[in-house]
Amino acid sequence: MKFAGEITDPVHRYIQFTDVERELLDTATFQRLRRIRQLAGAHLVYPSAQHSRFEHSLGTMHIAGYAGETLLTKGYLIDEDQVQELRLAALLHDIGHGPFSHLFEEMLEAKSNLTHEDLGRQVICRTEINDILGRYGYSSSNVCKLSFGESRVKFLNELIAGGLSADIMDYLPRDGFFTGAEYGKIDYHRLIASFEVISNGQLAINRSALYSFESMLISRYEMFKAVYFHKTVRSAEVMLLHSMISADDQLKLTNRSLDEYLSLTDESILDQISSIGGTNSIAAELAKDYRERRLLKCVYEKFLHKRDRFYGKMDRQALRELGSQIARTARVKENSVFVDASRTPSMPLTPTKKEIRSIFLVDKERAYETPISEIPLFDSIAGFLDMLRVYTKSQYRDEVNQSIKKILGDEEFLYRHEKYG
Repeated sequence: MKFAGEITDPVHRYIQFTDVERELLDTATFQRLRRIRQLAGAHLVYPSAQHSRFEHSLGTMHIAGYAGETLLTKGYLIDEDQVQELRLAALLHDIGHGPFSHLFEEMLEAKSNLTHEDLGRQVICRTEINDILGRYGYSSSNVCKLSFGESRVKFLNELIAGGLSADIMDYLPRDGFFTGAEYGKIDYHRLIASFEVISNGQLAINRSALYSFESMLISRYEMFKAVYFHKTVRSAEVMLLHSMISADDQLKLTNRSLDEYLSLTDESILDQISSIGGTNSIAAELAKDYRERRLLKCVYEKFLHKRDRFYGKMDRQALRELGSQIARTARVKENSVFVDASRTPSMPLTPTKKEIRSIFLVDKERAYETPISEIPLFDSIAGFLDMLRVYTKSQYRDEVNQSIKKILGDEEFLYRHEKYG
């Protein structure tokens, strides 16, 4: 491909870009991603986790291009124009994210049933992004479909989203690097070199690379436990989420035009919520405490298993009801107790949003499908990561702790007084 320049990157060393990619990068729409952190509130626990959706999008484009060139060399792609379209789709896969990424999306889905993919489609097809793509001969509709796993070509969808995607191959090492966690180290070079496309049009890997694939999924599992679901990271995110939900009716955060939505960033949201002041003291206080790192304290946590009474039952309404019950029993204000249920599949999702159940392997030119259940290491972590936690303000620890014991029993308590925990 003909590249127009390169960017130095701490994860991939150098990321090259083409003319069309440079024009997209220089738009205000894309530059906005610099002001949306990749890991929302994780920087309050891991101070160096200041990286943004901007860098992640660049890295995903780089890896998608690397994978595309590999498949082109093997004869699975027609020409470099297809590689370019794949890179564009990867570059724009997060363009619709709102402030604090998945936290804003959680609120958005609850209020308007929209996802960042829905907004991404609008951004790609209705803004300056569409004009630039068209000027270089690319269909914004085709790029959009590929960005969000809707291409007719199965293996191209899998290169953008899923267990073998450029997305996961960038965010794991990037998040690991900037948090300092060691779990995110993966050998994506080995995996991509082993890529094959089998007769049903799906992406497969050579059996010899299975260990690298296992290592990557175990890394993902450990990153969720150690970083993404860290009790103090979730404390910051619970504060952000409840602050935004409380302020939504006044600020209309989830009911804005596309142009207004694209003006929202992490800091602008905090500024707007803080400016509410006394008219919504709950939201304003949570936003201020978040900024000054006066975080809620975790007084209870439990990994949920299928045999647990709360497994699969912790929807938003159930969480509110449990929080209200704990607060009443503790005789504290309801807005002082927050019940959080963190849940994610332990395996990545396919482009169709289903958990991976099998993987296609190629061994001596023979392709076959292997269920995850037949790979012992995968089977041991298959299912969902479910964590139930209760947070409260530091001054109410004793009261809430006693209340939880009455309501939930004495199992697996976290009742600590760390100065910086």
